[in-house]
Amino acid sequence: MQTRELRVTFQPSGRSVFVLPGTLLLEATGRAGVALQAPCGGRGTCGKCQVRILDGQCPPSAADQRVLSVEQIQQGYRLACQSYIDEPMTVEIPAESRLDAAQQILTTHAGRDTVLNPVVSKRFFHLTAPTSQNAVSDVARLKVAIGDIAVPFHLLVKLSGFLRGHNWQGTAVVAGDRLIGLEAGDTSQDAYGVALDLGTTTVVGTLFDLVTGEEKAVSSSINPQVGFGDDVISRISRVRENRTGLNDLQQAALKAANSIVHDLGAQAGVDARHIYETVIAGNSTMQQLLCGLDPSALGEVPFVQTFDDGLTIPAQALGLAVNPGGEVFIFPQIGGFVGGDTVASMLAVGLEATEEPTLLVDIGTNGEIVLAHEGKLYATSAAAGPAFEGARIVQGMRATAGAIEKVLIGENVLLNVIGNTQPVGICGTAIIDAVAELLRTGIVDKTGRLLPASEAPAGLPEWLRTRLVTMDGQTHFLLVPAEEAGSGDAIYLWQKDVRELQLATGAIRAGINILLRRVGLEPDDLGSILLAGAFGNFIRRSNARRIGLLPQIPCARIHFIGNAAALGAKLALLSADERVRAERLRRRTEHVDLSLDREFQMEFGMAMMFPEADVDACMEAPAD
Repeated sequence: MQTRELRVTFQPSGRSVFVLPGTLLLEATGRAGVALQAPCGGRGTCGKCQVRILDGQCPPSAADQRVLSVEQIQQGYRLACQSYIDEPMTVEIPAESRLDAAQQILTTHAGRDTVLNPVVSKRFFHLTAPTSQNAVSDVARLKVAIGDIAVPFHLLVKLSGFLRGHNWQGTAVVAGDRLIGLEAGDTSQDAYGVALDLGTTTVVGTLFDLVTGEEKAVSSSINPQVGFGDDVISRISRVRENRTGLNDLQQAALKAANSIVHDLGAQAGVDARHIYETVIAGNSTMQQLLCGLDPSALGEVPFVQTFDDGLTIPAQALGLAVNPGGEVFIFPQIGGFVGGDTVASMLAVGLEATEEPTLLVDIGTNGEIVLAHEGKLYATSAAAGPAFEGARIVQGMRATAGAIEKVLIGENVLLNVIGNTQPVGICGTAIIDAVAELLRTGIVDKTGRLLPASEAPAGLPEWLRTRLVTMDGQTHFLLVPAEEAGSGDAIYLWQKDVRELQLATGAIRAGINILLRRVGLEPDDLGSILLAGAFGNFIRRSNARRIGLLPQIPCARIHFIGNAAALGAKLALLSADERVRAERLRRRTEHVDLSLDREFQMEFGMAMMFPEADVDACMEAPAD
């Protein structure tokens, strides 16, 4: 019996889809080509996938009643991940619920150059035909021209016909000491490769000419896996709880990778058939999901990875839309959640060669920390959670148009908004700014409590005091009045937001403290702190110090190094020697598992407390 399909129209786009009764609204938005935020993986706890029912009936779920206000529910707001379609309806999708706004994605980096020596090369050959006096095999004849390379059986099958059909000439595509392709004519100048930084939230790809080493194009996108949850734990849970979870997540990552490869080729006018090498760096979970390797063991103690040495995989077997004979190199992994992106970052900055104690920190949902001291390397990861990405923040959002990205408090509250438009929410960098500023004014105390107006410092200006609003027994700080907000709703820094920031900050700082203590160093002994990754390059150093996210050393010793993982991937693409160095780095790095450290909980608890007012060391860095 055929079941009647129901029409769902989405506004403001006007796009309609037809779905079966009982279809989840979140699924219907996906079918309409609209990606919604779902940091909690569709569990109905984060409140980020809000939509508004304009026409039709959709009773509020238990999750709606927990997460949304009574007024919101009366206005028709629902969580798309918990709402089912049982009749035709019209649904409004607020801009702040969408993922496809122009997110800020870091594609630049600061690092070093390398000597061009790619794994893949192309060699034109013109052989002499066999004679009675020179009747050596076709393989032997080819090796005389291009070197002693291994010929795989599938190319051996084609070799005799290819040579005789093309007048004994053509171009050999070689990867290291292996033949991976045969092409008619002289195509030796058409050799390209892609370096891919596969992040939990974003994916950045760069196309290179492997003959000249020239960068040809850059492309970036949101990782579509965010639809399965913002952090790696959500995605691991998806694999463990859903029969098709691993395949779904692998295909999502491949979709992003192939989309970027296509865009790179279009930008540079390069045929994908001439892309022979792809180097990919990502965290342990991202790399294993891309490869179709079950990451479930990473979701439980003792957090075991499937592999540690780098992997070389046929592109065709993986499903990457490049030359069928092309190969994919996946970065080596250190241990636990310290994966290929960390190795790539270490490679990019030459961390093993530093002459003074140096800390490499990649701040994100899962923060990676590496300490270099006296020729030794120590690495750990800290589960900071998605607060830095704007998730679990009451009015938080990603770094997209309409997100407050910077907060300053002087004679007024000054805000920077991405896209130069009306604000609709607050992203991670602004959370740090706001809390740091409120600590300086005395509105937030060292325990993280937002003080009510009656307890605020005596000298606090009245205009600032009036921004302290008490609701439901808790104090919140007014950032944007309703009439100035793009959504029409006032935007606050909530007490809950401060607590989320304390949890995220505490995890990172505890990891730093444990590594320092392991080698007997104090924070001031550090010669430099290198901040890697997208989030780390948008924060203000002075404010990161003020909230205790980073040790209180002079800002002149804290350096932004951009997307170091992407640079490491580029180095490994352009030089076989760098790939060997990456393997060596992996082997010489000691993995420190915080879950096994007996003092972690104590360090974590102490690090959640905000520091006392710090000395103005950041005067050394006026540009901060």
